[in-house]
Amino acid sequence: MASLCVRLCSRHIRSGLQVSSYGTHSKASRPQEKSSSGPVFQYVGQHRKPSHKVFVWGFSFTGALGIPSFVVPDSGRKKPRKYQLTPYRLETAEQISSAACGYGFTLIASSTKDVSKLWGMGLNKDSQLGFQRTQHSRHQSYDYVLEPSPVALPLVEPLQTRVVQVSCGRAHSLVLTDKEGVFSMGNNAYGQCGRKIVDDEVYSGSHIIHKIEGFSSRVTQVACGQDHSLFLTETGKVFACGWGADGQTGLGHHSISSAPVELGGDLSGVEVQQVSTYGDCSLAVSRDGQLFGWGNSEYLQLASVTEATQLSSPRRVPLKGCGKVVQAACGGTQVAVINDKGEVFVWGYGILGKGPKLSESSAPEMIPPTLFGRTEFNPSVSVSRIRCGLNHFAAVTDRGELFVWGKNVRGCLGIGRKEDQYFPWRVTVPGQVVDVACGVDHMVALVKSLL
Repeated sequence: MASLCVRLCSRHIRSGLQVSSYGTHSKASRPQEKSSSGPVFQYVGQHRKPSHKVFVWGFSFTGALGIPSFVVPDSGRKKPRKYQLTPYRLETAEQISSAACGYGFTLIASSTKDVSKLWGMGLNKDSQLGFQRTQHSRHQSYDYVLEPSPVALPLVEPLQTRVVQVSCGRAHSLVLTDKEGVFSMGNNAYGQCGRKIVDDEVYSGSHIIHKIEGFSSRVTQVACGQDHSLFLTETGKVFACGWGADGQTGLGHHSISSAPVELGGDLSGVEVQQVSTYGDCSLAVSRDGQLFGWGNSEYLQLASVTEATQLSSPRRVPLKGCGKVVQAACGGTQVAVINDKGEVFVWGYGILGKGPKLSESSAPEMIPPTLFGRTEFNPSVSVSRIRCGLNHFAAVTDRGELFVWGKNVRGCLGIGRKEDQYFPWRVTVPGQVVDVACGVDHMVALVKSLL
């Protein structure tokens, strides 16, 4: 077993990534200010192409933010920075197209055809970021990776294959490519990596990156739950594997499944366009705008279709007054959906986004659109993306604004303070947010900016 190791070296130069601060210079490094009696204006040319940036925030000590100086201070900082309460820029040479936050670790990917197209940072005790070779021994892997480090996928044609999407669970990761299928890495104690379970397998320092087989057609989306995995194919079929004690695999039983199996139940004959999971509850949205759910219902996530606390087969979830559902997200105890009007509905247990008086609901509650910026002067503002961490939500509007609410675990909301947030609150980011990934105690945002 690999001993406890922390990556502190500067491999980011070779990997095409580097880390820098988004903020003011220290006194020692601040350039001399020029005196001026007039205002200074900055203009952007009309043909200027937008740049794509990555911002991170939340708990830093696992290395999940990819900023080494937060954990091991450099000469310019005296103390470690345990919590980053506002968005902080992570500079990347490649344009990042997908990001995912696990339980203390992060994966980011680029759609490039270059050899380096996937990077990991943070907790790596189960090799959920692949084998990260130490400087001292090629047989040892880092348990903590403090900066974005390349993950080498076993691709047949690395210069022809792109990474389409990444997803992270409690201690495992999924990587979806456009031409070579799905790869998994990390803990497989419950079959969540889609391969045979090996008794007493040692995951620390593992070289195993497994290509998952057994799908009826090409996979177009992957989603990691806590210890299970979901796969959506281009024909709208859903497959699952992993831990099923709460019924979260949706396979009609509560056992472990170490290979992907197609779901039936109410999903039989239904074409699905999106799947979502993060804890032990799972959701699917059909192409005709219906919602289906299975798994854990201890917190009323599926109370409209069952009084039990667990549901092992997919059931259609009736949503009165919600309209056509286009996207869904579920965390540890809460659920959210967006309809075709860009309106957000929430239910379950916890901080749902309608103030401190609403902490539990078995029926969908609409969050007033005004809280996302819709007014009589901006009547067309709508929410285009909804994401869920374990205990918080994030919503992105069609104008590229990011709103968050929920448990502010270790500053994961990025709102500049540690208190919980009971209503949607806009996160200040210099640019238009394209997408966002939520973890347990940290977040990553992909941002488009003209500056």
